[in-house]
Order: sequence, then structure tokens, then C-alpha cells
Amino acid sequence: MRPGCRTEHQANMRQFAFSVWMLILPTVVSAVDHNADTVPGVRKVRDFIIYHDARFHSAFPSVVRTRKGELIVAFRRAPDRRIFGEQGTSHVDPNSYLVKVTSKDALRWDEDPTLVYAHPFGGSQDPCLLQLRDGTLLCTSYGWAFVDGAVVDDMKPPVFENRKGVVFLGGYVLRSRDGGETWDGPVYPPHIGPEINNNALGDPLPAYNRGALCEGRSGVLYWVVAASDAGPPGRKTSTHLLMSHDKGRTWEYSAPVAVDDSASFNEASIYETPKGDIVAFLRTAGLDDQACIARSTDGGTTFGPWERMGFQGHPLQAVRLPDNRVLLVYGYRHKPYGIRARILNPECSDYASAPEIIIRDDGASTDLGYPWAVVLDKKHVLVAYYFHTESRRQHIAGTILEIDSPGRAFPKK
Repeated sequence: MRPGCRTEHQANMRQFAFSVWMLILPTVVSAVDHNADTVPGVRKVRDFIIYHDARFHSAFPSVVRTRKGELIVAFRRAPDRRIFGEQGTSHVDPNSYLVKVTSKDALRWDEDPTLVYAHPFGGSQDPCLLQLRDGTLLCTSYGWAFVDGAVVDDMKPPVFENRKGVVFLGGYVLRSRDGGETWDGPVYPPHIGPEINNNALGDPLPAYNRGALCEGRSGVLYWVVAASDAGPPGRKTSTHLLMSHDKGRTWEYSAPVAVDDSASFNEASIYETPKGDIVAFLRTAGLDDQACIARSTDGGTTFGPWERMGFQGHPLQAVRLPDNRVLLVYGYRHKPYGIRARILNPECSDYASAPEIIIRDDGASTDLGYPWAVVLDKKHVLVAYYFHTESRRQHIAGTILEIDSPGRAFPKK
């Protein structure tokens, strides 16, 4: 960090902490009966709405905190098709666009989102943000083309058809050098060998996935992507590591992460430990929704055998806390529906024994989850996710957690 930058950064942190506490102090007492408070050293401060508009189905957020202290939450927004008299809303939609809202204090957010990207050939999904150490923002996503169902049979096979006339386009990467005000791209990552599909244009499918990328200490970027590796297309997937040595402009294949003859691995987040291990947290199919983990001890050249983590939930995202422990957040699509988390040791090796934190358990259906956490200051973390209650359809929500140092517990009220 350049001389003077550290002072500015520390001032931003102090101001941010002050702003947060001025807003949340009146609500702390009423929030202490939440389940999160049963884990020593963890207290839920409050839940709140980041963005809601009854006309839209808003989902799949990610969040970063810029070097200037601004919070950016990006998410997928599409019309709630029930406003047109349709029976329901799908997770793929021709008018599914990537949008964002911002905040300076984590509680007051833009009322109207701004556009990040609208794909010219179809609807986009799951904007996944990564802020690099030089301040550059990357956003990965993927898209679906909506075509006359009669032409699908004439496309270069195989293609992944979500439903009649909805064909997968694969992934892409956007870049911003001005804090998310403008975006360059898209850059299309390479097709990887295990992927059997072509896209709707007849080209080999560009790599894709939903999940957090990681910038390693060496400056290498790590991205776990998915591949349909057996027919029928899209039914069984494996995960593989891509690496970039030029800040995401180009990508190269490194290694399989998790492959199995019957189980599927897909939406994945990756994390580098203080020791330098590369850890992938994996969503699964065919394993009773078990969360899984895979680890590389050689910088992503190879991964050891994948392992079950001993609990259900998906997808997962990890963030380093100020004391080097790791907050792992994940959605829970079993009754009671909601958002959960665990705090792991710095090397992420105690996942089987780490206590589970129930952040929310008041969801109305399985159509919720996809949490993403960011550190606010020395004690506070924002967890953003999409949620669905009996009174409010899918919206972007947030929870602030207060996390104390190990071995300490907050006094009981």
C-alpha cells in the first residue's frame, strides 16, 4: 500500500464503523433472541432489506466493499411473470439483467438499481463480484438464449436446453476500473475439455460457474468452473480450476477440482488460506445436498479427493475475518428454510466440528439463499442474500453479524 493510503483506509474504516453503529444501536437489544446468538462470540445485529420491488424477481447477489468504503451489491433482476398473469416465474428469463445497488453504511441503499450488463443474446444470471488488490472489479456471469424451439434440433449438438427453446450460452467476464460505474467486456473464457456442450451459436461452450473467485497472494486469479461432462447435457457436472496471470483478461485450464462417476459438483467458491492452500467449497447434486470441499496444497496444480463436510447447504462462500478465521455462509433449502453459516479456523480444516450459525430460518420456500459476505470493520460482517417470506416475494436482503475474537462470548441479556 502506498504511503498515505493506509491512513486514508484506516479513516474510512473508522468512519464506516461509526456510521454502522449510529444506525444499528437502537436495534441491538431487540435482535439478541436470534439463533445466531447461541454460538459464543457471534451476535446477529439485525436483518434488513437491501432491494425489493414487487414487480421483479431479484436473486443471486454478490457483494464487495471498494477501497473508498462503498458497498456494491450486484444481483440478477427479472420481471416477476405473475404481473402479466402468468402462473409463476422461472430462474431463467429473457429479461434477466445484471444490476447493482450501493451503500456507504450497509443499511441505506440505492432505491433504484443501475444496470451492470444486459446480454445482447439472452438473459444473464448470477453476477459474481471480485475486487482485485489494485481496485479493479471483475464480474463473472453466464447467459441463456431464448429461441424458437423448432430450431434447437438444428443446432450443433449437443446443447444444454433448460426448457423448450431456452439454450445455454455459457459464461463471460466483465471488468470495471472505476468502482463499478462503467464496465468493459464481455471477455469470454475458454472452452474446457471436459465440457461436452456447444452454445446456442454453435461454438464450444465458454467456461462458466456461479461462485466467488479468489486473487492469490502471488496475484494469480483462481476460478472454479463447472462442466457438463456426461449426457444428457446439463444433468451431471464436474468442477475444474481456471487460472489467470493477467488479472482476468485471459484464462487457462489448470486441474480437475471434483469429479465423480455419479455425483455432480457445480456452484463453487474458492479461497486461499494463510498457508497457501487453495480450498474449493462445492455445491453438489446426488449427495443429499451435502456440502463438499476439495483442497490443493500445490497452488492449484492438483486437488486431493473431494470430501463431504458433514452438513447440508448450498452454495457456499468464504470470507476471511480480521483474526484470520473464515466465515463460511450458505443457503439452507430444507425446513426451516433460511441462511446459515459456520466460522472455520484459518486453514478451513475444522468444518466438520465448527458450530452451525442459523442466520435466518423464516423463509417461505426453497426459492431463497445464495448468501455472500463481506467484512465491514473489525467486528462486523454484512451477509447479503435473496429471500422469500410469506409477505414479500423474492428480494435482496441483508444481515449484519457482530463477531468477537475467539474464546469470548457476548454477555447474555
